[in-house]
Amino acid sequence: MDRLAVRNGGGGGAVRVVLYTIPGKCPLCDEARELLVHEGVDFAEVDIRTDRALLRAYREEIPVVTVDGRKEFFGRIEAVRLRALLGNR
Repeated sequence: MDRLAVRNGGGGGAVRVVLYTIPGKCPLCDEARELLVHEGVDFAEVDIRTDRALLRAYREEIPVVTVDGRKEFFGRIEAVRLRALLGNR
């Protein structure tokens, strides 16, 4: 399910980034996807409708972005904070 997102800031490791969404039904999800692509982040996209637990957990929060399994963003993604989390300066 997850792909690896390589740190663009040089030095060390990779992080897993996942975008939880409902494709085609969420303008904020489209914005989040565009930002991740613009920032060069390699990420997995998961449609929360494919899993009841995800749907219950994230229905009111999408888009949700996790980094290394930890929920870091929901709703709008802050580009500056995203860069800092991924080591992109």
